[in-house]
Amino acid sequence: MITMELREFGTKSSKVSMESLGLNASVIHWNLNNEELTTQTLERQQGVLNDKGALCVSTGKFTGRSPKDKFIVKDVLTEHSVDWGEINNPISEEIFDRLYEKMLNSLTDKELWIRNCFAGADKSYGLHVTVINTLPWANLFCNNLFITPTDAELVNFEKEWVVLQIPEFEADPEVDGTRSANFTIVNFTKKIILIGGSAYTGEMKKGIFSVLNFLLPHERQVLPMHCSANEGKDGDVSLFFGLSGTGKTTLSADASRALIGDDEHGWADNSVFNFEGGCYAKCIDLSPEKEPEIYAAIRPGTLLENVTFFPGTNEVNYADASITENTRAAYPIDYIPNAKEPSLGKIPKNIFFLTCDAFGILPPISKLTKAQAMYHFISGYTAKVAGTEVGITEPQTTFSACFGRVFLPLHPIKYAELLGEKLDKNPDVNVWLINTGWTGGKYGVGKRMNLKYTRAMINAAMRGDLDSVEYVPHVVFGVLKPQSCPGVPAEVLNPRTTWQDPAAYDAQALALAQLFVNNFKQYESEANAEILSASPLTSL
Repeated sequence: MITMELREFGTKSSKVSMESLGLNASVIHWNLNNEELTTQTLERQQGVLNDKGALCVSTGKFTGRSPKDKFIVKDVLTEHSVDWGEINNPISEEIFDRLYEKMLNSLTDKELWIRNCFAGADKSYGLHVTVINTLPWANLFCNNLFITPTDAELVNFEKEWVVLQIPEFEADPEVDGTRSANFTIVNFTKKIILIGGSAYTGEMKKGIFSVLNFLLPHERQVLPMHCSANEGKDGDVSLFFGLSGTGKTTLSADASRALIGDDEHGWADNSVFNFEGGCYAKCIDLSPEKEPEIYAAIRPGTLLENVTFFPGTNEVNYADASITENTRAAYPIDYIPNAKEPSLGKIPKNIFFLTCDAFGILPPISKLTKAQAMYHFISGYTAKVAGTEVGITEPQTTFSACFGRVFLPLHPIKYAELLGEKLDKNPDVNVWLINTGWTGGKYGVGKRMNLKYTRAMINAAMRGDLDSVEYVPHVVFGVLKPQSCPGVPAEVLNPRTTWQDPAAYDAQALALAQLFVNNFKQYESEANAEILSASPLTSL
C-alpha cells in the first residue's frame, strides 16, 4: 500500500497532534465550521439539504442507541466503583486494547475529521474532548452538541478525553469479545470512548454524558442531571426532570425565561451549568404551532437525522415515522432565541419532577420533603399507555432511576445522596412533583391533565405564590398537596375528588404504591433510613 502525503485542513491545535492520537491518516480536517462540513457532506453525496437549508442525513441501520452493546472497561479504577449489572456491562482491558489497535489500523491512509471541544459550560468542571470521525456530518453533530472553544482556547487546547467513532468498523463478536458487530466502550483509565458499527450520533453525546456521570460526583461533588434548565429575569433557575412523554420539553420552553439547556446539566457548589453547546431535539410531528422555537432552529448549520420528504420536494414530512420515530435535529443552542450565553446560572430555586401518571393517582402538583425528593429521584416514575394491541388499555409503569438510569455508571443511591446533600446546603430550594398525566380516573376512564392548569401551577411555584398556602399530605404517598393555586380550580388539586368513586381511587392508589415499593426493593440495601422513610403506604 502506498501511503499518501498527509494533508491537514482547518485550525489545528498546537497541543493535539495526529501523532499524539496514534493516527496515520492521509487527510485530516481539523475543527471545520458547519458550512464547510455541510459542503463536504454534500460533495460526498452523504446528505441533502431541505428547503430550509438544513443538512439531512441517514444514520443507517441504527437510528437510536444500543444500550446492550455499551461496555465499561473493568479495571483497578472501575472495579469497585461502577454499579455493574444489566446497565453497566463489564469488558476486559485486553478486549479494549485489541479493538482500539484494530480501529486505529483501519484508519491508515483514510480521511478524517477531528475537532477539539468542551463538555461543560462551567470551565471549572468541564472536559476537554477530542472527537475523531470518518464522516463530516458526524463531526458537524459534535460541533453543534459540544461546546466550541474560542481561537485562543484552541491554541492552548490539551487532549484529555478522546472519542473515536468509526461507523464502518464492525467487530467480530467471536474474536473481539463484543455482543454484536456494533459497540460502544468507555475506558475511564485511558480516557477513551470507542464507537464502532453505528453511525447514530447520539452514542457520542451520551457517551460523554456517562463519563461526566462517573467523574463529577466521584471527584468533584457535582451532581450530574438528566434534565432541562431555564432562568427567570431575576436569575432564578428551575430544573425539569422527566422521562419521555412527561412534557419536559414543552414545559421547560418558556419565552419569558432564558434557556440554559434542554438535556444535560451539572449542579456545582455555586452554579447550574449545561454540559452541552447545543440541542438534540426530537422531530416527530414537529410543527411551528406546537414547538415554534425548535421549528425555527431548522436552518443552515442544523443536522436532521432520518427524516423523509414529501414526494417530489425537499420539504420534510415530520409526521412520517417510516424510518424511525426517533427523528432528530441537532443545532447550536444559540439557534434558540432566548438561550443564555454562557449556558450556566445560579443554584436552582425550583426543581420539578415531571411524571405522566396514567393511573390518575398522583396530585397535579405536590411539594416534596428532602426524603421524598431523594425517594422520587431514585424512582424516576412515569406511566405509558399500552395501545399497541387492540383491547389493552392498562397503563404500564416505567421507573428509571434519576430519570436516566441507562447513563449512570455509579449506583443510583450515590446520586440521590448527593442530591440530599445539595438540599441540605440549600434549604430554600423547592422540589415539586408534577403529574401531567390523568385525572378523574386512569387512562380510558379519566382525562389528561389540562396543560393550561399545569403551566399555571408551575408558574405559581416559580413566582412564589405557593410559599404560604395550606398543604395537606396525600394519604398514601405523603406528598404535600397545596389546597389553592392561582388559575387552578381547587377540586383539580386533589385527585381523589375528581374520581366518581373515591373507594376505587383509594384501591388504585395502594396498587400504584405497591409498584413503587416493588421497584425500590433493588435499592433498599444501599438506601439510608431517611430515604426509606419516604416510601408510600401499601395499606390503610
